[in-house]
Amino acid sequence: MLTLHDFSALRIDGLAEDLARYRGRVVLVVNTASACGYTPQYAGLEALQRRFCAAGFDVLAFPCNQFGAQEPGDGEAIAAFCRERYEVSFRLFAKVDVNGPAAPPLWQWLTRSDTPYPQAVKWNFTKFLIDQQGRVVRRYEPALQPEEAVEDILRLLRLA
Repeated sequence: MLTLHDFSALRIDGLAEDLARYRGRVVLVVNTASACGYTPQYAGLEALQRRFCAAGFDVLAFPCNQFGAQEPGDGEAIAAFCRERYEVSFRLFAKVDVNGPAAPPLWQWLTRSDTPYPQAVKWNFTKFLIDQQGRVVRRYEPALQPEEAVEDILRLLRLA
C-alpha cells in the first residue's frame, strides 16, 4: 500500500524532494493559489506550521493554476508573494495540476479510488491530513479554515 513516503515532489526552487523525509511527522498537504478567495488561509496554514512544527508537524503547499487560473505566476513570483505577504516558513512546492493526466503521482494517489477520499480536488485550498506513517486520515474541503483542523492535528501528535 502506497503512502506519502513513497513519493517525491519538485520544490518551488526546482529541486526534487523525497517525501520520505516526512516519515514520523504529521503532514497537511494543500493545493494553494495566490489570487483566490481562500488565499488568506495562507496565514492560518503558517500559524499551524509555527504552532506545531516542533511537535512533528509540517504543511506542504502545492500551488495550482487549475481552478479559475488563480495561480498564474512562476515559482519565483509565488515564493515572493508567500514570503512577503504571509511570511510562510512551510515548504512550497512547484506549481502542479492536482487533477487529470498531468497531475503528478502524489496528487493522483491522494484522489484515487483506493484512498479514503476517492474524488477529484474541487478547488484551491483542499487539504489532506496525513499521519506519521504517511496515510491519509482526513480531507478538508476549501471552505474549512486551517485552524479547524487543530483537534485532528493534536490527536495525531498525541497532544490532546
